[in-house]
Amino acid sequence: MNTPSVSPQRPEDQKLGIGANMAYGLQHVLTMYGGIVAVPLIVGQAAGLAPADIGLLIAASLFAGGLATLLQTLGLPFFGCQLPLVQGVSFAGVATMVAIVGSGGSGGIPAILGAVMAASLIGLLITPVFSRITQFFPPLVTGIVITTIGLTLMPVAARWAMGGNSHAANFGSMSNIGLAAMTLVLVLLLSKIGSATISRLSILLAMVIGTLIAVLLGMADFSQVTEGPMFGFPTPFHFGMPTFQVAAILSMCIVIMVTLVETSADILAVGEIINTKVDSKRLGNGLRADMLSSLFAPIFGSFTQSAFAQNVGLVAVTGVKSRYVVATGGLFLVILGLLPVMGRVIAAVPTSVLGGAGIVLFGTVAASGIRTLSKVDYRNNMNLIIVATSIGFGMIPIAAPTFYDQFPSWFETIFHSGISSAAIMAIALNLAFNHFTAGNSDQQSVFVAGTERSLCFQDVAALREGDYFSGGKLHDAEGNEIPLLAEPLHASQDHHPHDSKAASASGSTQASSA
Repeated sequence: MNTPSVSPQRPEDQKLGIGANMAYGLQHVLTMYGGIVAVPLIVGQAAGLAPADIGLLIAASLFAGGLATLLQTLGLPFFGCQLPLVQGVSFAGVATMVAIVGSGGSGGIPAILGAVMAASLIGLLITPVFSRITQFFPPLVTGIVITTIGLTLMPVAARWAMGGNSHAANFGSMSNIGLAAMTLVLVLLLSKIGSATISRLSILLAMVIGTLIAVLLGMADFSQVTEGPMFGFPTPFHFGMPTFQVAAILSMCIVIMVTLVETSADILAVGEIINTKVDSKRLGNGLRADMLSSLFAPIFGSFTQSAFAQNVGLVAVTGVKSRYVVATGGLFLVILGLLPVMGRVIAAVPTSVLGGAGIVLFGTVAASGIRTLSKVDYRNNMNLIIVATSIGFGMIPIAAPTFYDQFPSWFETIFHSGISSAAIMAIALNLAFNHFTAGNSDQQSVFVAGTERSLCFQDVAALREGDYFSGGKLHDAEGNEIPLLAEPLHASQDHHPHDSKAASASGSTQASSA
């Protein structure tokens, strides 16, 4: 009698219990809260909205982000990658939305919402194309993208550590940076001396302790927590019915392209970090969830939704791979959108505390990318220069934020994101050198030749005068081909060097070019 095979449980399907889900989920919310409220805050101020209306924008973004997170993690047929990914308002569209709103005051918000809805619908229709790009994301490309995600987020952590608000009088003060440093030390101490549970909750616990210290030092203000309504449901189309302007839609379509690239990178990065399979079907489901969320978010007054890269770092740091943890975080976001008072409590957490934790979070993302890149084969190929060029290209917007200011707006929108810059360059170079191999030099780049080389003595001793290497094959002085073995023969075997070549294929290849 044949026993039916039981499919192994995916790491993301692990169920940890209600208590663990709530604790780890809250940790995710605290990590991304500053990012999710920043976009509506910036756009609302640019549109000249009153503080009350900006508060509604923030509440709508929390509510929409929570629903999008639930869709992405739990999934519906054809929607949701079922991975531990937190969704929220995408930073990719900030510059474009500010440009759309112009100086038209609150009247510009309907134009933004209409552009987001139309562009998201277009994005939803083209997801089948993007879902087939997994074959172009080998460890070489995913490692570059993951590393770049971590590196591009470091300026965010630095600004948080300095206080967050560059216009504040105490921005960059020793007190702010000292509080961030204290939080960082707490994260490290709790990770080192705590139990497994405490270590996994080190980020959350460090934030709570850091906030309490800030209260004692007079650096945290919770006085406004009780001001404002306790409960409120985001009113559909509070800012008016969306308007559809061609120029605004075209500009937002570029943002959607960038969002699709970045979300693809985040989905593949999380799959790599938690060691689960991500195929084209799963990627397509994730991208469709992104676009569907972005399509419906403007109904409540929110904008384009995408995966939050900073929470990828939290998954890497804690090792908590369960998607149900992140789904619980999504539920918290929905509640925060319905309970403005809870949002005000979390908003009162000092930005410097977030900065101290962010250094560890974002650094861990970069370290995960480096770990992935360590699996790549760099022998006699162009992979090293692909890594160097792609990461360098991705760092340009970080090192020089105004680098693309004089370029066309569509180009600036795409490449102003270091993540999309590195992803596009890595995919293009991988195709050029590893897929379209016609014209590749037999002796690869000087960058490859400059890397460390090593040869076995037996490999060199087996060569004879006149031997030469050509076209990937070893020949003797008369032009006869000498067989290359994948593994060296045992040292005790009695053989003639040319009768049976005692060299590994890679060793012989390198010996001939020495």
